Amino acid sequence: MTPPDATAEPPPALSRDQASAFARLVLKGLDREYPNKLDHVMANPDDVKSPKALHPAFFGAYDWHSCVHGHWTLCRLLRRFPDLPESAEVRSLLNDHLTPANLKAEADYFARKESKSFERTYGWAWLLKLAEELRGWDDPDARRWSGAISPLADVIVARYLDFLPKQTYPIRTGVHPNTAFGLAFAHDYARATGKDDLRKLVEERARAYYAGDRDAPARWEPSGADFFSPVLMEADLMRRVLPPGEFPAWFARFLPDAAHGEPRSLFDPAIVTDRTDPQLVHLDGLNLSRAWCLRGIAAGLPADDPTRAALSASAARHAAAALGHVASGDYAGEHWLASFAVYLLTTGPAD
Repeated sequence: MTPPDATAEPPPALSRDQASAFARLVLKGLDREYPNKLDHVMANPDDVKSPKALHPAFFGAYDWHSCVHGHWTLCRLLRRFPDLPESAEVRSLLNDHLTPANLKAEADYFARKESKSFERTYGWAWLLKLAEELRGWDDPDARRWSGAISPLADVIVARYLDFLPKQTYPIRTGVHPNTAFGLAFAHDYARATGKDDLRKLVEERARAYYAGDRDAPARWEPSGADFFSPVLMEADLMRRVLPPGEFPAWFARFLPDAAHGEPRSLFDPAIVTDRTDPQLVHLDGLNLSRAWCLRGIAAGLPADDPTRAALSASAARHAAAALGHVASGDYAGEHWLASFAVYLLTTGPAD
């Protein structure tokens, strides 16, 4: 696997003031039950329930996955900045939401026959990222939250182990079901927790899906509602799972014109025309996720590889295009974009 590269461009620094602003933005949504976009299959009239009744831990922030990664965002910020002005409010909310009873109810929801594909694999991936963040955090509250979420994380790991051998083809979309993203965060969790069965399966599936890819159709990107780049997300996964000696050659075949910053549609930030539109504002998220992928890919290449400069320059342009719009004043983007921004600003080449 690709080792951390100390010479790779570091992420833009997250200041305490930024962390505080992002925390306030997330706090506005996590206890906000409505509006809510449920992904809920009802088998009978008894299944007609409110979001909070269905999901006592993750009922806010418009949808389940956004609520999960909103919790991750607060944990990440509090862990990095324990003295945030919002720390007491953050701890109070996490204490209310991340209880054993609430998280058991979340695990029970996954046990429903009708929930077999619930949040596969975007929400699964973020739940494991939340559990990973809590694990090893030297804080008495965090240890309690980590213990409470562990059974739910085990449910998600079991879902991956059951589903991935059945998934013959990867999903190469720019939105939630993107397989490469789901594998990347699962791989992170497996490495952090020593889950070798999950790690080995992710690596086997990644090779089966992507090892033979070449000449990626990157000029087709972006699509109009993308918040992931299918091409860059795939490459960011492969720099995780391929040995250092294999990844540069794979990437050169996969995106052969990257050293020249081509195609421009991939290397230039996406244009966002309406941040009140819940689909068009996805493109702000695309610019943020492209930035973290570009930086991670660069870190997986040799120090003298000329492609690194093009990737790093593009990452900086993408970050600059999006970071000023995380707080747009409209809930369409504000309920989720802080998580993407915080991941970008706090994730280094080793991640």
